[in-house]
Amino acid sequence: MRYAVVIEKAEHNYSAYVPDLPGCVATGETLQAVESEIRDAIRFHIDGLRDDGLPVPEPTSIADYVEA
Repeated sequence: MRYAVVIEKAEHNYSAYVPDLPGCVATGETLQAVESEIRDAIRFHIDGLRDDGLPVPEPTSIADYVEA
């Protein structure tokens, strides 16, 4: 599955979350680090849902850029 991920620059690091997987978050000192961490977090989150017998949400969010 392919999930949309939101990555935000903080003062000293990056943070990321997955809108379709509430509670699935990660941080990293660099953009590359947070991308790696959020991939691991998504896998961990989905494994936890499956282990608990809960449904895995289908990806529904769409990310895009809008000129303003």
